[in-house]
Amino acid sequence: MPQVFAFRAVQFNKGAGDLSAHIAPPYDVIDEQYKKLLLEKEPANIVAIDLPHTPPKELGSPQVYQEAASLYQQWLENGILNQRDEPALFAYRQTFEFQGKKYNRCGMCATVQVVPFGPKQGGGILPHEETFSGPKEDRFALMNTTKAQLSPIFGLHADDEGQASQIVRTIMQSRSPDMLADIGDGVQSEVWTVTNQQAIKSYQDALAGEDIFIADGHHRYTTALNYLRQLEAAGNVAEDHPARQCMMVLVSMSDPGLAIGPTHRVLGGMSDYTIEKFIEASAGMLTIEPIENDPHMIEEQITSIAAREGRSVLGLMDFATGLCFAGYPGDIDTLEDDFPDKPLAWRRLDVAIIQHLIVDQICKPELNDSKDVKWAFPHSIDEVVQIGKGSETGAGGGSDFTAQLAIIVVPTPLDAVREISRANELMPQKSTFFYPKLATGLFIHPLA
Repeated sequence: MPQVFAFRAVQFNKGAGDLSAHIAPPYDVIDEQYKKLLLEKEPANIVAIDLPHTPPKELGSPQVYQEAASLYQQWLENGILNQRDEPALFAYRQTFEFQGKKYNRCGMCATVQVVPFGPKQGGGILPHEETFSGPKEDRFALMNTTKAQLSPIFGLHADDEGQASQIVRTIMQSRSPDMLADIGDGVQSEVWTVTNQQAIKSYQDALAGEDIFIADGHHRYTTALNYLRQLEAAGNVAEDHPARQCMMVLVSMSDPGLAIGPTHRVLGGMSDYTIEKFIEASAGMLTIEPIENDPHMIEEQITSIAAREGRSVLGLMDFATGLCFAGYPGDIDTLEDDFPDKPLAWRRLDVAIIQHLIVDQICKPELNDSKDVKWAFPHSIDEVVQIGKGSETGAGGGSDFTAQLAIIVVPTPLDAVREISRANELMPQKSTFFYPKLATGLFIHPLA
């Protein structure tokens, strides 16, 4: 693993007490309405800086980023935010319920040496999915003006023997947390500040030689790389410059609190789409069968059909008619001819089949005059329904997006993430959703 460091975080309330009013979910899952609600409760909420404009999937005007930077400086000057006097690690626990089960996901917030993506002697930073250009431009503009990394990246590491996980959980068992936060989304955050040098070194030693798989935050890590390159191009950058480090919450793959949710697809903007034409165009590539016309029953039904067929099954919902279907390729390795060099785990991903079979071979050429199809990426069936009604969500949608076909998937297995990342391959965009997202506002990494 690249070097792991304690760092002098910038924090609300000097890193103590209840921070519920100041934190927010990450920028990419917040819409304008949710942002407004958070700021009505507390104007000094991190969302005022971290989300200068919505939606953040494209670059905003220069003014909004300058205003965010000015507000950040104001909060530093008037004591709403303060930088710690000494470097620290932060043991971070999230308690939540997922699919009827209670979880405690435990990790450590640290800064990690910024190195290019890819395998590396002693451990590298490995992406696992492709990214979009718009969010990277937005995050880069914000980092350039604020000179700060406002939210942590979520990184996973193998920790096969569970040593790092044990260190983190032992810290949590030793005393009460220093910070608490709950914004009413069903996730309770607790943080233990770690300044003991022996504990810091033990954690660093436990991670030696490990790869880091980026679970969430590919755009933000790319931004950290680009920011450092920009500084280096402008002149010498000291070895201890903070831009050489990137803030991450590192979670062991052996941690029992890991939970992966689905990232569904909503397709739209197709000029010649109807569900009848889609089924006709799919002949010979997909087996499609009707199921109950209730979007909230799709996940249960496709899981049952998958058990029957011995393969992954997709759910399909047509927004115009409300009709629902199950669909799956006739060949269990249907992408083999097109991608013979990809790992089998990659070729069997639901999201790869959606992108390279359903979109590239059916929707785009047959239903949209070979033009690109528009996407939204909801994590829940409720979000799917909202997008179908024209609502803007943090996952996409809005009045300018005409939803036509929803494709419902099951979560990507963690083993597939590990195998594909270690093969130095990328999954399609939005392949995974590690639930829940990390909170923004518990720690900030200053870059100047």
